[in-house]
Parts: sequence; structure tokens; C-alpha cells
Amino acid sequence: MSGRFAGKVALITGSSRGIGRTLALTLAREGADIVVNYQRNAEAAESALREIRGMGRRAVAVAANVETPEEIDRLFERVQEEFGGLDYFVSNAAASSFKKIVDLRAHNLDRSFDLNVRAFVLGAQRAVRLMKQGGRIAVLSSYGSIRAYPTYANLGSNKAAIEAWVRYMAVEFAPYGVNVNAVNGGLIDTESCAYFYHRVPGMAPIDSVLSKIPKGRMGTPQEVAEAVAFLLAPESEYITGQTLCVDGGLSVIAPPFYSDTTPPLALT
Repeated sequence: MSGRFAGKVALITGSSRGIGRTLALTLAREGADIVVNYQRNAEAAESALREIRGMGRRAVAVAANVETPEEIDRLFERVQEEFGGLDYFVSNAAASSFKKIVDLRAHNLDRSFDLNVRAFVLGAQRAVRLMKQGGRIAVLSSYGSIRAYPTYANLGSNKAAIEAWVRYMAVEFAPYGVNVNAVNGGLIDTESCAYFYHRVPGMAPIDSVLSKIPKGRMGTPQEVAEAVAFLLAPESEYITGQTLCVDGGLSVIAPPFYSDTTPPLALT
């Protein structure tokens, strides 16, 4: 077995599809054993397992809704049972409601916080206890953490909180030999991005945003996965408490602009 991650064990939440799946395969190609976490799509999880095992790596799939503390406990208990420890924890699972602030209900706020912020913090607590020889924690953020745009307040504020937690964790977990970092993605070619731009009523056309990005295109899940992999790799040993932007220059500007929206999103 060879590669930067040979002999390491990685747990990635929400890794049956999208960026999480791409990262799982990327780490497996370089030697890591993988815990694939998913909520409902068992078929997608099994497909990921087949690919990982086809590379000669160990892999297990664990169905767990990380919105629930009890499910998080069960997920990490399974990791301990199967592998006895953990080297990498990547908090990737995310979801939210895309509405104007005045339209958000209490349950929208609660569920978004529970899945994005609380799941990361509780997961990191459990992960550190399993990292007997040190390790790495990474979390996926997005440019809504630093820029305001239509319907993203609920998720963007949670992503900003996550990045703050990264800084605090980096300080407190350093004595355990654990580095903690975030990757802040821009417009990445995933199902989630497609939903945001094509299913939210009144959202600005994605082409109006792409034309403003310095790189002039969407990013790929592989490009994000490679950034996360770097933060997990030995080369990043002296990097902790940081948020790495992978956005083609998008964070320099702030689309989608409200001036480009149509009703019911246009401001009066």
C-alpha cells in the first residue's frame, strides 16, 4: 500500500455523492480506508463502497443523520468498532432553507444550525478522542460565510460560525496533534448548486454569476477535493485554523446581486 494517506482512516460525512464522494475516492486512491456516511441513499453509498474497495482499500458505509446527536454518537461508535481509531474527520454534510430572512421560521433556523454547526462541533469532539496519534479535521464552508446574497442568510451565517469554530478548535486541539481547517468553496458543479440556481424562485440566472467570476467558470468537485486532501496531507503540518478559498476569485466580488433578481426575490 502506498500514497500520502496509506494506512490512514478517514470519515467523511455526506460522502455518498457530490464533493464528499469525490473526496472519499481521492483519499482512497492514495491509500486511505474510508467510512462513507450517508442519510438515505443506500444505493449511492454502496456504489461508493464498490469503487473504494476496488482500489484495495477497506470501506464501510454508515447510515446516520448527523442532524441528530444520537446518530452522531452511533456513527463514531461504528468507526471505533471497525477501525479502532481515526486519522481524518471531514464534516461535509450540509443543507438549509433558501428564503429571505423575514420568511425564515424557527424550525428553519434550528435544522440548519443542527446540521451545519452542531454536527461539526459534536463530530469534532468525537473525532479528537479517536485520534490517538494526532490527525486532521476539515470542514466544508462556502462563500456565503463572507458575502451576502439572496436567500443564503440562514446557511451563510452557519458557515461563518463554522469558520469561527475552526479557529477556536485549532488552538485547543493543537496539543493533541490535531490540525483543523476549512475549505470555502465558490460555485462548484454539484447537485446542490444546480438546485440553488434552478429551483429557488426568482434566483438570478447562473450565467449572470459565472460571467463575473474571474476564472469565468464553475469549479469542479475534484478541485475542492484536492484542496481538502492537501489540508489532510503531511505537507500541511504547519497549517491550522485557516480557511482556504477555492472559488476562482469569487470571494473578491459578491454575486448574485439583488439587482439581478426578479420577483419574488427582488427587493422593494
